Amino acid sequence: MKRVYLLTGRPGTGKTSLIKQAIAALEGRAGGFYTEEIRSQGTRLGFKLVTLDGQEAVLAHVDIRSRYRVGKYGVDIGSLDRVGVSALYRAARQSDLIVVDEIGKMELFSADFREAVRQAIGSGKKVLGTIMFNPHPWADDIKRQPQVNLVEVTRANHSRVLADLREWLRAV
Repeated sequence: MKRVYLLTGRPGTGKTSLIKQAIAALEGRAGGFYTEEIRSQGTRLGFKLVTLDGQEAVLAHVDIRSRYRVGKYGVDIGSLDRVGVSALYRAARQSDLIVVDEIGKMELFSADFREAVRQAIGSGKKVLGTIMFNPHPWADDIKRQPQVNLVEVTRANHSRVLADLREWLRAV
């Protein structure tokens, strides 16, 4: 059984929801983070990181001025490194499962994030995460790692992927 389970797929297919559902009943210790949209009056304004131990930080926002940009969003690499990367290293030390949602364009601006992901994947611990669907040299290299089980999520296979994830997590 592969130690790294990465979900990929188009935006809006429920990858983060799958992770949250799968780890909700987890018996072992999990650490790391997931991302959530920041919305106001139905409009998406950005994204925040939420660690599994309750910390939050804004990852990207329309009001952030940064040289790192994805579309209309400025990316706050400092917040990612301070909160997200720290959560990954803490999870590698203290948890049975490392959660990283997501390995995407915004996060890949950070060299510290890329190194934390590489270390997590090489740690021998179970890693559950999401990774960008579109081609990207660094992300594509991660997808090809022999310990990675890459699963494309669609609306049609959501239930089956959740069942597979829960089965995989039973061994944590």
